[in-house]
Amino acid sequence: MKCSICPRNCGADRSVNTGICGAGDKIKIARAAPHYWEEPCLSGENGSGTVFFSGCNLGCVFCQNYDVSHRAYGAEVSDIQLMRTFDGLIEKGVHNLNLVTSSHYVPQLAKVLREYKSPVPVVYNSSGYEKAETLKLLEGLVDIYLPDIKYFDSAPALKYSGAADYFEYASSAVLEMHRQVGSVVLDGNGIAKKGIIIRHLVLPGNISQAVKVFEWVRDNPGTETYISVMRQYTPFGKATEMPPVNRRLSSREYAIVKQKILAMGFENCYFQSSESAKESFIPNFNLEGVDL
Repeated sequence: MKCSICPRNCGADRSVNTGICGAGDKIKIARAAPHYWEEPCLSGENGSGTVFFSGCNLGCVFCQNYDVSHRAYGAEVSDIQLMRTFDGLIEKGVHNLNLVTSSHYVPQLAKVLREYKSPVPVVYNSSGYEKAETLKLLEGLVDIYLPDIKYFDSAPALKYSGAADYFEYASSAVLEMHRQVGSVVLDGNGIAKKGIIIRHLVLPGNISQAVKVFEWVRDNPGTETYISVMRQYTPFGKATEMPPVNRRLSSREYAIVKQKILAMGFENCYFQSSESAKESFIPNFNLEGVDL
């Protein structure tokens, strides 16, 4: 069957070849471990149970997880192995299962989640470059959506991710996610049980994208939406040769974005300190926690 689950519509027969995402028809993962540097309502004290899926349908030039996203590093796992991987995380006391960049495995993942019935919230952590109709396969299976909205305009989306139609799809996907899970609900300890948290990584020389993205969020899901304005940009890969994203974000740029977003009236915002832009926060992809 020709693959059309994401906006790329590459038409690959993934039982024979990999798609543009670098994935075949078997789920492939690179790491499963507690992560303590997600948004506070996800990480809490015990960490978010991150599972990094191999491959990516977007392929940003600045991706910090290059080996996993661009080179599809990882190990193929059966449904049972994936469920055992989930079990291993839950046994460590994580607050949720955080499925990182799994968009290109949605049909397979939906099958696993229907059978697994997770005892902790399931987080779908994605680039935002999704088809709304594909996301419908996850309705009732995902508790928390954690999408990026990376760009508003087509020019930077094309330049940095080869996807001029990025916002068209991401905005539609976010509205579908919001329809499914609504606004964030916290438990008595401040840990998220359900809802959507929208992220945006502020890129150097591109602060207008952040402003436009959150103006759209303000006018659509609304100012009660939880948002995460990320300052952690560090140049990687091809980005090191592409001004202005060949440098880190300046304090002035982030301050301007923060001021403009607060003026929009958002009620629930996460902001990052300059300390977040360190390579030490990037996980080591070595198949840790993967049931083999």
